[in-house]
Parts: sequence; structure tokens; C-alpha cells
Amino acid sequence: MALSHIKNFASNESGAVTVDWVVLTAALVGLGLAVMSVVSGGVENLSTDIGQSLADTDPLSDPFTDNVVFTDTE
Repeated sequence: MALSHIKNFASNESGAVTVDWVVLTAALVGLGLAVMSVVSGGVENLSTDIGQSLADTDPLSDPFTDNVVFTDTE
């Protein structure tokens, strides 16, 4: 009787799909972490530049005074 339970357990493949999904999910999480570690430096620099630009901006001044005016030369 115990031998038939062991043979039944060994031939049962219902958990194989779960193992596949666990491996695939772990691979996707690892890929996401790798992408995040590569991109995080650039995002941090960009956010620092944006923050500094916003800190240097005077909200009471006209933002269009430094713009170049193009005239028609014809």
C-alpha cells in the first residue's frame, strides 16, 4: 500500500506547472531589479537637475524675458 502511494506521488505532475511559474516570476523580478539598478542613477541625476532648476526659478519674474525673438528677414 505504501509503495502505491509513493509511485502515485512520483508520477503526479500537478506541481510542475507551479514550479515553472515560480521560476518565471523570480526571473521577472530579477530582471526588474536589474533594470531599476541601471536606470536609477540617471533618474536620480535628472530629478536633481529638475529640482535645482525649480529652486532657481523666481515665480514673480516673467519667464519669457530671456527668450529670443525671431524676426522675419525677408
